[in-house]
Amino acid sequence: MNSFSRYLYPENILLNLCVEDKTQALMHIAALMETQHQLDRGKILAGLCAREKLGSTALGQGVAFPHAQISELHRPMMAYVSLATPIDFDSPDGLPVTELFVLLFPSERVSEHLQMLADVAGFVCDLPFRKRLSESLDIASVLDNFASWSIAPAST
Repeated sequence: MNSFSRYLYPENILLNLCVEDKTQALMHIAALMETQHQLDRGKILAGLCAREKLGSTALGQGVAFPHAQISELHRPMMAYVSLATPIDFDSPDGLPVTELFVLLFPSERVSEHLQMLADVAGFVCDLPFRKRLSESLDIASVLDNFASWSIAPAST
């Protein structure tokens, strides 16, 4: 099991979210985490926005990886958001974003944070996985796709 799917719960998946811009997307993520996990929406939004001010978390190929360190967390929290229409996210390739892989992590779990970053990089590069994920029509199929993803062994 990859580290991302270990912390991705059904209630943290939003499919076909309708937003007009990056700020609205981050606001929806913060509201989701507040509603589902009783976390402070303001702190989450502030953390995500502060990270975006350092540089866009868009990775290219239609993917962004908003993430933030949240001091009140005791374990990492993940979310997956697919957007109904692409939005500008200041992506390095200039393409709009359609998928958000979100990570909120506590300060004492840095090694897990690094592994999750590596997993997201793998997701982005795995085009068949991304295609299956974008074709997922419900939360169960999204979870199945994440649970079954692993880095293919290098051929010798």
